[in-house]
Amino acid sequence: MGRFTRRSILKGSALIASGAIIGQGLPMAAFAQEPLGSQLIGPLEGPEIVLDPARFPTSFAEAPALAERVASGDLPPVSERVGQDPLVVAPLHEIGIYGGTLRKGFVGPSDQWSGVRIGGHDTVLAMDYSNTRVMPNIAKAFEWSDDGLVLTLSLRRGMKWSDGHPFTTDDFLFWYEDIYSYADLTASPHAQMSINGKPITMEKVDDLTVRYVCPEPYPLLPELLAGAGVMGFGHAQYGRTLQGGFAPAHYMKQFHPKYTPQEEVDAAAAEAGFDNWQALFKFKIDWAINLEVPSVTAWKPATPANTPTWRLERNPYSIYVDTAGNQLPYIDDIVMTLAENLEVLNLRAVAGEFDYQERHIDLSKLPVLIENQERGNYSVHLDPGAYGGDFLIRPNLTFPADTDAEIAKWLTSVEFRRALSLGIERDQLNETFWLGIGTPGSPIPEVENAYYPGDGYRTLWHTYDPDQANQILDGLGLTQKDGEGFRMRTDGAGRLRFEFMTFAGMFLPFTQIAEMVAAQWRAIGIEANVVEVERGLGSNRVSGNEYQLWAWSNDTTETLFTAIHALPISTSPASQNPLMGLWYDTNGEQGVAPPERIQEAMALYRQGASVPPEERGELGKAIWKTIVEDVVQIGCVGLSPALMGVRVVNNRLGNAPQRQFNSTVVRTPGGSLPETFFWKA
Repeated sequence: MGRFTRRSILKGSALIASGAIIGQGLPMAAFAQEPLGSQLIGPLEGPEIVLDPARFPTSFAEAPALAERVASGDLPPVSERVGQDPLVVAPLHEIGIYGGTLRKGFVGPSDQWSGVRIGGHDTVLAMDYSNTRVMPNIAKAFEWSDDGLVLTLSLRRGMKWSDGHPFTTDDFLFWYEDIYSYADLTASPHAQMSINGKPITMEKVDDLTVRYVCPEPYPLLPELLAGAGVMGFGHAQYGRTLQGGFAPAHYMKQFHPKYTPQEEVDAAAAEAGFDNWQALFKFKIDWAINLEVPSVTAWKPATPANTPTWRLERNPYSIYVDTAGNQLPYIDDIVMTLAENLEVLNLRAVAGEFDYQERHIDLSKLPVLIENQERGNYSVHLDPGAYGGDFLIRPNLTFPADTDAEIAKWLTSVEFRRALSLGIERDQLNETFWLGIGTPGSPIPEVENAYYPGDGYRTLWHTYDPDQANQILDGLGLTQKDGEGFRMRTDGAGRLRFEFMTFAGMFLPFTQIAEMVAAQWRAIGIEANVVEVERGLGSNRVSGNEYQLWAWSNDTTETLFTAIHALPISTSPASQNPLMGLWYDTNGEQGVAPPERIQEAMALYRQGASVPPEERGELGKAIWKTIVEDVVQIGCVGLSPALMGVRVVNNRLGNAPQRQFNSTVVRTPGGSLPETFFWKA
């Protein structure tokens, strides 16, 4: 089987340009001359955010259903709803037509990303479809002061929340002063709200102008506001974690004791069945669960995410319009159907029951998906990721010694982690679970990435060498074995056993991959018991520092300095070692101090926010070198379309790209602006 390389991508693009793309149900024999799947990788393309006022529309149109509501007096005219400064989009291929439903699948309440990625695009700024340029989004424009210390955001005139209430800088200041800076809601500061350990502040200039005041230059800040930071990820996804950079102040004040008497918010919490007012506040601000909370997304939930059918309906106050003046989205509704498990979801995709599905599609299903394209009236596209870890192992570097000192000793040992890594036969994993098209090795990004540390770091401590692994383990004193060949604990308490946690409902069969790794470790005398848990429960275990080994990915690390999946620099349960993240966020006042070399890498990470891109590149290379040398994460296989990169697209869906950038940073498929998708007649 071939690998996904830049060359194979270019070959695939050439085939598409010549009309040779798979899309008409070609048999598997059609792949004989090329690496499997390369023909399904098209040219990267997407819609354009229009910045030239000369191309702005001067009149507006709307979906028929909304026109009926205007006629009845239920809604104001569309020109009043989109405001004087709508976000103008040139669709990828053509102006669309209104109507219809887009069908997708999701796997439960913890899968809120499914709805946010397709319909919750409310980041303050946004990366363009190629992830190379920061663009306006909720904010109309941004500008740095001459000294590089003040970033000013200009908001859109006439923009409104989904309930018709004006969207103003008060919504930013409410988040900053009454959520982020309010100790009873946010216990500790966030590192991204500071530069070199010094906090930044937010100030209101007027109703449509807000500024971020930085004590030192912070050139990375616009990228963080574009979707990868505590201030930028938006209300739809990060409101529920009290992040996002803004919030509907007019609605949320009724649940906040600064604006509503304490006894009233306490009583409301008790009546609703919550332990305290903070829990009620988090429920009320949750875009995916509370249908009453206003939003600024193009679609808004009509049913909650904790039901079998999660439906999003068009927001009458959407600020998105096309170049002809049509208010977006074109499609009326997005309906996500709950799948009992990933196998059911994939079978439904094969049967053509989804119209645009990339999340949770199993790469191993690629041959059967290709075989059933014509029958299901869909096409398969592949969107490889640029990050190196589709599946990696995160040792808990802060596992508490008072829980098990023996386990803590080995998890924090660099030499022990190196031995674990050398005991993994990655080629077997790649052939079995990636169809041979992934790249085995460490978690570093692709060669073209600005932070790529060098060819030797793909394989350093990341080849299969059980002999060397055994030598390392013997040298550490783990020489005693039981009758089955497993190594014994050095404290005399029996066999050395590790718990290896996986989450149910992941994009790859994480549990089966982990079980193969555990089987491979038998050759070096290490026992790992694989335990699969529900994702929400697993996240709680990570936050509670209760895991030993944990399988995850490192998507977003292609943009290293806006990512939380490389170094433990975040308190998020999606980050490795949240207690180290707390140490980082609080400048060492709270949490657990990392080992010295990780502290040094964290210092480089912090420095990267304040330097130009060319200097940032050298810092990033040094960070990756530390991660690989100290096996902070154990990489397995990556650089493939396995995570949200196997995409099934209904053949009638207009403006769908041949290839889209695959990354959480652009909220795949958010960078393709599904607001512009439409149903061809």
